[in-house]
Amino acid sequence: MRRITLLSAAVVFALASVCASAQESRLPDIGSSAGELLTPRKQQEYGSMMLAQLRHYDYTLDDPLIASWLDTLGTRLAANSDKPQQAFTFFMLRERQINAFATLGGYVGVNSGLVLAAEREDEVAAVLSHEIAHVTQQHVLRSVERAQRDSIPILLAMLGAVVAAGAAGGNSSDDAIQAAVIGAQGLMYQRQIDYTRSNESEADRIGIQTLSRTHYDTGAMAGFFGTLNSRSRANRAGYYGETPSYLMTHPVTTTRISEAKDLAEKMARAPARFTSADLASDNPLLPGGLKIGPATASGGTGQFDFARERLRVLSANSPSDAIREYERMAKGKPLNDAQRYGTAVAKLRANQGPAAAPMFAELLDKHPGDLWLTLALGEAEARAGKPEAADARFEAILKSMPKNRPAALTYARVLAERNTPAAGKRAQAILRPLLGQSSEDPEFQQVFARASEIAGDPVRAGEAYAEAAFLNGRAEQALVQLNTLKRRSDLDYYARSRIDARIAAITPTVLELKRQGIRDEDLRRN
Repeated sequence: MRRITLLSAAVVFALASVCASAQESRLPDIGSSAGELLTPRKQQEYGSMMLAQLRHYDYTLDDPLIASWLDTLGTRLAANSDKPQQAFTFFMLRERQINAFATLGGYVGVNSGLVLAAEREDEVAAVLSHEIAHVTQQHVLRSVERAQRDSIPILLAMLGAVVAAGAAGGNSSDDAIQAAVIGAQGLMYQRQIDYTRSNESEADRIGIQTLSRTHYDTGAMAGFFGTLNSRSRANRAGYYGETPSYLMTHPVTTTRISEAKDLAEKMARAPARFTSADLASDNPLLPGGLKIGPATASGGTGQFDFARERLRVLSANSPSDAIREYERMAKGKPLNDAQRYGTAVAKLRANQGPAAAPMFAELLDKHPGDLWLTLALGEAEARAGKPEAADARFEAILKSMPKNRPAALTYARVLAERNTPAAGKRAQAILRPLLGQSSEDPEFQQVFARASEIAGDPVRAGEAYAEAAFLNGRAEQALVQLNTLKRRSDLDYYARSRIDARIAAITPTVLELKRQGIRDEDLRRN
């Protein structure tokens, strides 16, 4: 666990260097060579590679409902940013430290701890809009330009050094890992010392504009920063916990809080500047003439409370720890509906389906039609020995939402647990309509692989398992799996063509990782 923690810190600190926390202050947009240094495609490749490495070391928190909530929130904000054509990928990290960061290619990571520390969705939106601004204002790209082409090699080499140190074993391996982390941090932080304040101020200003356009509370940014600043002062006095990581990479001063508050107040006094008509006319992603009414223009997803409690459970060390956490909370005051949902999720994950099912049913009576509760109840019924009731519930959802990712994945997992060919084929049928949009989704690929395996479709299973390995940072393993699969005598022309295409696409990534000294530790041991 210590090695994973150190590696996690290394990745986050390194990302912070080439990303939003290492910014250059006064470079003009016109004439910058940043676009020549790293093309948009190359930026996306590096961002994707870093996300794969985070997944590989189990730093990400992959859950279809959480991912759907975060993507909905982030996409709304991005669409209302000053560069709505910029592509973004939002992902959650299981670490409970308060932190968030943006990296190359529009990849934005959010720690579970940041969501748990927020009181409202507006506060999470404020942080996301700030990180989005770091990307749209090219702070990320300019930091790489200043590093004169060596930030990314340093980052990858550091990952390689950490992996090598961990694989070496022995009493000195932890010290070697620590040395790799410290060395990388020293190089990265040196580049950001003089470039933080103005870029942070600009990201605040642009981010608050994005909040306003998306109809979130523009005062949420100053409010959340003030909360973090107060916590930091309390920490220095030794009252509780560590200083939030977000304050290390995004220094918050009273001046910055005051400026954010002042800007929010100015926008509140001039609401006409950001009407739904403005959103329709200024957003190139919307068809011409489309008018967004107040209901659809509202920023809130309506899922924050359940999302926060689900994250509380999924980021806990174990379901039992989560249950005890809710028991401690209940001693202070009665749990609200979202916290009761979290308690039931914890019980479900602790294999207490019969105990969780009535809790979900009672909540669903109070919140009829809620997708999160309906899926949870179906899952609980399946694990409480009521497969017919569970199937009927899932089939009803998919009839109305056949391409809903959380619904399809949850039902497919329930079916796969039955381990029968009929269940596998039904799971395949449920997931197949989502195949085209799930090429970058390792969780989907893993579930589809298992469904194909028990359905008696080894070729599709092998392809999906290899794809999941690649997306989870195991590019070399994926290449080995595909080459093994290619030797099967029962491949048809189309399957062989698909496999050949993926081998050709994955090989450059494997070669780049090898060039940086990063090898798959499991394959090396074999």
